[in-house]
Amino acid sequence: MDMFSNIALGLETALTPVNILYCFIGVFLGTFIGVLPGIGALAAISMLFPITYHLEPTTALIMLAGIYYGTAYGGSTASILLNIPGTSSSVVTCLDGYPMAQQGRAGVALAMTALGSFFGGVFGILVLSLFSPLISGYALSFGPAEYFTLMVLGLIAASAITEGSAAKGLAMVVLGILLATVGMDPQSGTPRFTFGTLDLMDGLGLSALAMGLFGISEVISSIRTKNDGAAPATARSVTMRSLIPSRDDIRRSWMPMLRSSTIGSFFGALPGTGPSIASFVSYAVEKRVSKTPERFGKGAVEGVVAPETANNAADQTAFIPTLSLGIPGSATMALMIGAMMVHGIHPGPKMMTDQPTLFWGLVMSFWVGNVLLIILNLPLIGLWVRLLTVPYHLLFPAIVMFIAIGAYSVRYSAFDVLTVAGFGALGYVMRIFAFPAAPLLLGFVLGPLIEQHFRRAMVLARGDLMAIVERPISGVFVVISVLLLGWSLWSTFREAGKRKLLESEN
Repeated sequence: MDMFSNIALGLETALTPVNILYCFIGVFLGTFIGVLPGIGALAAISMLFPITYHLEPTTALIMLAGIYYGTAYGGSTASILLNIPGTSSSVVTCLDGYPMAQQGRAGVALAMTALGSFFGGVFGILVLSLFSPLISGYALSFGPAEYFTLMVLGLIAASAITEGSAAKGLAMVVLGILLATVGMDPQSGTPRFTFGTLDLMDGLGLSALAMGLFGISEVISSIRTKNDGAAPATARSVTMRSLIPSRDDIRRSWMPMLRSSTIGSFFGALPGTGPSIASFVSYAVEKRVSKTPERFGKGAVEGVVAPETANNAADQTAFIPTLSLGIPGSATMALMIGAMMVHGIHPGPKMMTDQPTLFWGLVMSFWVGNVLLIILNLPLIGLWVRLLTVPYHLLFPAIVMFIAIGAYSVRYSAFDVLTVAGFGALGYVMRIFAFPAAPLLLGFVLGPLIEQHFRRAMVLARGDLMAIVERPISGVFVVISVLLLGWSLWSTFREAGKRKLLESEN
């Protein structure tokens, strides 16, 4: 099938009434969650993951994807009005968004972020549509050895580039892989780490782990956040008339949109980087190329447009390695792969030929979702402003209740609710000791696939480990993995040495 036939097939799928409805639900919930400071896409998708068990695969993925890129749109609202980033990728938006709000230009900042987000999303969709078929076609020549080494490389890259200690990230990857081995051995049927408990025979549930690790722990860590329900003065000043940008705002913004779309598309496709790093880099680039860098941090419209454009472009291109290779570049993409695996779909290069309706339907739904987000973000700005006034002592108990209901609804098992509580406590302890949770989820999702491909590679090589290194493509992946692992450990020890030196000087 040529590109135009694929696009037509995707539009036919995405524009069905059911898929449009769930795309709307996804982007609405994504914007809703994004506006609320601190929750983020990962916690939102984790909480709503059980719903996908009761939907068709394409519809489920369209809804989850809508939540994912919808949070990027909503995250800027709290950043601009409250100086509190709704998501991690919106942190940079605070630098110029809040000063614009204090100057009475909150409406212009919100409008330009919506337009920049739309531009970045469209740019990212075009990159995704063009490059995914090329990568998938090349990856069709991969065997079990190549897949095994590629997945190992993806895990090392995601944990090494993560914020904080690379050693802690790698430790969490290993823990995730170990947790994935709980249950029946897929080949021999031997129970592993079940401790005689029948509830563990099927393994730990992905939805229970994700909801506990990201949903419950987020609620616990946010309990101390004060919100008395008073609307901020900057929020009350936003009207429909104030959303109209000036000609100078538009003139200053179109080149940053183009540059930031390119930056975001590049970083979105790299494992372990994603929208947060893309937004920081794009802001730094715009400040560097600006003729008046002193305006940044004081309400420069470019400082608002650039990071929001970049993080939305990155949100779209994050699907390139996920759909083309079956390698999630982030914890959120790992949940997307988990949703596919629940329905018996294995993402990778064959997905485009075996499941063309799902692949292109999902890609084309991104166009629908981005149009819906423009409609939601500008006319309904008053609703999002009022949402910021909801006291947290009312909001968080409701979130915990929905998490418990969602966990129970998957297998109608009270054990899953207890599992959520256990992983919620674990996630909170990990936050206290600065252990990243995202690599644990990546290891948990990719662990069974790594084991499966490794066993197949060993069968084909008759148990010879060197056969993996001797194959050209897998050998290159092994070399890159070793170099990246060495670099991450060296950087960890170097940072530890610097801290000890500073402590001794003090």
